[in-house]
Amino acid sequence: MAFTAKDVAALREKTGVGMMDCKKALVEADGDFELALNNLRERGLAAAVKKAERITSEGVVLAYQEGDVSVLLEVNSETDFVGKNPGFQEFVLDIAKTIAAQNPADVEALSALPLAGGARTVEESRQDKILSCGENLSIRRFTRLAGNPAVASYVHGGGAMGVLAEFKTEDAGSAAFKEMSRNVAMQVAAMQPLYLDIAGVPAEDLEAKRQEFLEQIAEDPKMANKPEKILAGIVQGKIGKFYKEACLLEQAYVKDDETTVGKYIQSVAKELDTPIEAIGFVRYAKGENMQKREDDFAAEVAAATKGKA
Repeated sequence: MAFTAKDVAALREKTGVGMMDCKKALVEADGDFELALNNLRERGLAAAVKKAERITSEGVVLAYQEGDVSVLLEVNSETDFVGKNPGFQEFVLDIAKTIAAQNPADVEALSALPLAGGARTVEESRQDKILSCGENLSIRRFTRLAGNPAVASYVHGGGAMGVLAEFKTEDAGSAAFKEMSRNVAMQVAAMQPLYLDIAGVPAEDLEAKRQEFLEQIAEDPKMANKPEKILAGIVQGKIGKFYKEACLLEQAYVKDDETTVGKYIQSVAKELDTPIEAIGFVRYAKGENMQKREDDFAAEVAAATKGKA
């Protein structure tokens, strides 16, 4: 069965696989387009299985907002090169749109859903993308916030880090609120708070910090003869400093260290004459707490092409 250059182009359009591989698939299928398409997709599944154990700590963090729905998503690749590829980034955006529209419970549920703008599932599309880019890809995590228009997003470094900052207010559409909320999202990105406020610090975390400070004091010879009351005051002072570093609303505001983030928010609320309450945030840093590739990717490519003319 004969095939044309248009068939090759159409196969590439459906799979994202290189032109030569598409042509080869059509030759092997004797020009049968559907058979060639199925064969390439089977190779995508095989490639996904083969590469499944390979480390994916690069990729991108994406923030997507549509109406009163906000999504923060991390999708990983093996290399930064693929993470910056427009085709990969379009794939990540389609995943975010799928999350926004269909509200999956978790990554497993998401994988079974049809990818936005296509008939294939997210998992099938991931397999296709693995075949076309030659790397393992993984959908690591996502957060979906719905029903609240007062959510600011911020993405830093082309997807190296992303933040959603959530507020409660009746004036989410004002320019002053939008500027403030984005500034707070940037604060979260830069200063990496662990908690929203003092009340949000779990008792076990606070006790762990208290014990850490007590151990530090016990190991300091200068503290050996200090009265218990003095030592208790020192520990309390260290806890106060911990709050200022770990709690968003207690942190010094990066654009004006004479005030705190909490006071900055309330100054904007006063300006707008409407209550504003920070109610939460989510921060993703690409590849955080993941094993990193230690191999030399350039050497790997050189080894793979060695001997080819």
